This record gives sequence, C-alpha cells and structure tokens, in this order.
Amino acid sequence: MSLSPSLDGPRAAAAASRQTHPAAPVDDTGAAPPGTSGASPFAPPGPDEITRIVPRRHPGRWLSAGVALLGLAMIVNSVVRNERFQWSVVSRYFTTPAVLDGLLLTLWLTAAVMVLGFLIGTVFAVMRLSANPVLRTISWGYVWIFRSTPLLVQLLFWFNIGALYPTLGIGIPFGPEFLTFKTVNLFGAGLTALIGLTLHEAAYAAEVVRGGILSVDAGQTEAAAALGLSRWRVLRRVVVPQAMRSIVPTAGNMLIGTLKGTSIVSVLAVQDLLFSVQLIYNRTYQIVPLLMVATIWYIVVTTVLSVGQFYVERHYARGAARELPPTPLQRLRRRTAALGGRLRTASAADAKPL
Repeated sequence: MSLSPSLDGPRAAAAASRQTHPAAPVDDTGAAPPGTSGASPFAPPGPDEITRIVPRRHPGRWLSAGVALLGLAMIVNSVVRNERFQWSVVSRYFTTPAVLDGLLLTLWLTAAVMVLGFLIGTVFAVMRLSANPVLRTISWGYVWIFRSTPLLVQLLFWFNIGALYPTLGIGIPFGPEFLTFKTVNLFGAGLTALIGLTLHEAAYAAEVVRGGILSVDAGQTEAAAALGLSRWRVLRRVVVPQAMRSIVPTAGNMLIGTLKGTSIVSVLAVQDLLFSVQLIYNRTYQIVPLLMVATIWYIVVTTVLSVGQFYVERHYARGAARELPPTPLQRLRRRTAALGGRLRTASAADAKPL
C-alpha cells in the first residue's frame, strides 16, 4: 500500500508508523481484549504512570521576603532595645487618669464631628444635585471656601470670632433683633473645636456623599420612579443603600483622619489626648516616652476602627460581589486546613512502600 504524495513529512511518518505498528484492538471500555498484546492509547494511565506535578519555584520571592523580614527585625530590635525610649515610663503613664480622660475626649470629639459632619454634608450633597440653581450655588460655595482654607486657620478664626462679632443676634435682617448674646460667653475652646472641625468635615463629606450618589446607575432611579415611588423614598431606599458601597471606604479613611486630626485642637488648649500628654511632659521633661504613649493609643484606636471599617464594607458588598471577601478568621481556617492537607499528603507519601 503506497502513501499519497499529498502527505507532508510528519503526516507521512505517522501514517507509516500506523501501518508498520498497528494498534491493538480495544473494546468499548478502552482496554485491550485478552489475547492481544500492547496497551491501548485510549486506556487511562495506571497509578504508577501518573506524573507528579511539581510547582514552579520562586527564589526571587523568597529572597525578597527574607530581606524584608530582616529589615523589619532590625527596626523592631532598634526600637525595643533602645533605652532612650524609656519603656518603663511609657508603661507607667499609659493608663493614668489624665491620659485616659484625654483619650475619652478625643473619641467623643471624633464621633461628634463625624456624625454632625456627615449630616451637614449630606444636606449640601443633595443641594448640589438639586435642580435649583440657588441651592447648587450655595452648596458649591460652601465646599469651595471650607476646602480652600487650612483647618488650623479655621480653628483660629472661630476662636477669635469675638473680635469680629462681639455680639450675635437673631431677628429680622436690617430690622430689630429679638435675641442677642455675647460671643465671648458662647464660644469656648471646646465648642470652637467642635464647630471648626464639623464645618471642615462637612465640606469633604458633601463631596464623598455626592460621589457615592452619582455612582448609582441612573436606571435604578428610573425603575423606582416607574413604580411610582416618591423621590424621597427612592433616595432613602434605593440610592443610598447602593451608594454606601462607594461612601464607606472613603468615610472610613475620613474617620481615621479625623481621629488623628483632633490633635490639632491642642493649640486651643482643649485637653484631648495630645494636650494631656503635653501637660505631663512639660512637668516631667520626659518628652519621648510621653509622645510614645499618645502614639500607641492612636495606633490602638486606629486598628480597632480599621477592623470595623472592614466589616462594614463587607456588609455593604452584599449583592454586588459574587462572593464576600473572607474574614481574617476564615483566612486562618483555610490556611490551617490547607496546611493540614499538605502534611497528611506528605505523611501518606512517606508511609507508602517503595
């Protein structure tokens, strides 16, 4: 039997091989029937013929990880073993009543500023998205002014408001006043800090809320309007829950920034965490260890807020992601189960007779 001249070299060789070495007949199961020699090319491989898959090695990854761990160990060693940090002084003042009172004031100020700031910011965000040109202009002007001036300047301005307005009154414009009071008796250091931080936070919160509302697809509001829902109900039940996916991450960063930013009120003699620490080291001259007390407290509170932010983001990710991101506890369980599976596989391979 001759080969067709139209076959090329590899195809001709394969055809010649099949002609010279015909495959053994096989049954429906793919195995050669008794009395025939040779294994079928369609038969599944036996357990001894399965090739073990070796994962690709990454020496560069392990080398970079080793260098990073070495650098981290050097930094930790330099901090822990440096006697100038005076860790005994840090532990002594870490839970003193003055420091704890300053911490509570910092937490209270942070919570009040965030709540009031986002309430005011939400109003200005809705005004900015309104069809009324007057409301849009007022909202734009507010955001423009309070984002353009530094926070410290705003606090000092509100602290010295009495120099511009010795008295404030409520009444008819260009007419009689029904109620007047002196600003010196009203604007103390604590109220000044609250007003200044809140108005500054509201300007940024307005842009965050506005961006979150704009991130919702227009088809959602059109579908809700087609069902006959009012604009307020559409905003409250349709737009805001979906906008929270975009608002929460930025709001969490703003919360952490506000926590640290409250330390600026120490210039107004408000006894927050930093000012309380300053009062102590001005008396004892132990500046570095007292600053480490404030630093550690800020780190602890920021870590707790970051964990809370993760779970809030995970909550609002429902419906948008096919699978929610695993929690740290779930990651630990998966890694433990995977490590146990590898150990059991290695033990079974070692126990297998040769």
